[in-house]
Amino acid sequence: MSQSEAQSIEIAEPAVVSVRPPHLIGKVSLGILGALSFCHLLNDLIASVVPAIYPIFRDTFQLDYGQIGLITLTYQCTASVFQPLVGHYTDNHPKPFSLPVGMGFTFIGIILLARAPSFEALLIAAALVGIGSAVFHPEASRVARMASGGRHGLAQSLFQVGGNFGSSLGPLLAAFMIVPLGQGSIEWLTAAALLAIVLLTRIGVWYKQHRVVHQTRVSRHATPNTATFSRGTIALSLFVLLALIFSKFFYTAGLQNYYTFYLIENFGLSIQSAQFYLFSFLASVAIGTVMGGPLGDRFGRKFVLWFSILGALPFTLALPYANLFWTGVLAVLIGLITASAFATILVYAQELIPGRIGLIAGLFFGLAFGMAGIGAAVLGKIADLTSIGAVYKICSFLPLIGLLTFFLPDIESIHSQRKRARA
Repeated sequence: MSQSEAQSIEIAEPAVVSVRPPHLIGKVSLGILGALSFCHLLNDLIASVVPAIYPIFRDTFQLDYGQIGLITLTYQCTASVFQPLVGHYTDNHPKPFSLPVGMGFTFIGIILLARAPSFEALLIAAALVGIGSAVFHPEASRVARMASGGRHGLAQSLFQVGGNFGSSLGPLLAAFMIVPLGQGSIEWLTAAALLAIVLLTRIGVWYKQHRVVHQTRVSRHATPNTATFSRGTIALSLFVLLALIFSKFFYTAGLQNYYTFYLIENFGLSIQSAQFYLFSFLASVAIGTVMGGPLGDRFGRKFVLWFSILGALPFTLALPYANLFWTGVLAVLIGLITASAFATILVYAQELIPGRIGLIAGLFFGLAFGMAGIGAAVLGKIADLTSIGAVYKICSFLPLIGLLTFFLPDIESIHSQRKRARA
């Protein structure tokens, strides 16, 4: 067997989280992507437990709703504001082991949450968990792109679906383990953080060994078409992408935070039955996340953006007027369609502005965090002034923002035309 054949066999084997030779670059490293997705699950599981245990903090420290809101604001601000800053810094100064260091902040935050003696300590703990997320998302997104073998949409979808599952598991973990046992039981989450630190350290070794080879390969294959968009085109495209983020996450915030209340008020469901419908919606979001990236790789980013935002419009318009059965069906369809957007938006933006992988990932993950938090607060206030049903009627028009996709350049077609012109 020749050396090249041996190398081909090694590349084709299912990978684990281990150090591989530089020739792995160019092939999809499913082991690295799987480990990143699992670490994303652990990171978002920890993050989603925090709001689920607010009743413990309220009773222990006699907090009012304003103070509880301040805990959320502290976490959301650190998680959203620092992400683009971290991404911008690591674009210029790559740090292979920043991922386990970021998870170390989360680890310390968990311990402080479990032992916090005061409300001020809770705020510091929430900030530490937020910083951990701020470091994790842009850098993990960069490594996922490195491990994609060129299938960037697939890589982002696999990475993000872990976060979706983690976010859905967090409240269940809080309900069945932490809330019954009290504040001290929060320390059990350090096991998840430690596991993530171990995995991310090994991923950091892979990242360090592959970074130089990856940059050399990208430079060797780089062509003038990777940076030929005018500043005006880039600015307009970013505005459109941010508008799509607003549409997606405002609507999703309405479903995730108030869907159970809507079902209970409109159809008289029990809390347990309403939770089943919410789980169905969250499961559809996870499935849609997996679908979005590969569809973008195959059919083009712009096509998926049209479909994932504007395609949900008929279903969002029908939802406020549907009976219980069709409400469940429509929510699942909306989750499937809208969840396919984020991986595609992120990859599109990274291809629009090459060389700024971390900055773009941090900016868009940060905006996703921010929009979800703002959306939940704004829609809650509207529901207080009107009703949950009115919120869904108002939000049903948000997918119309998807019409702005018309103004996005078709990156794949433009690059193909320029490539043929040079040939």
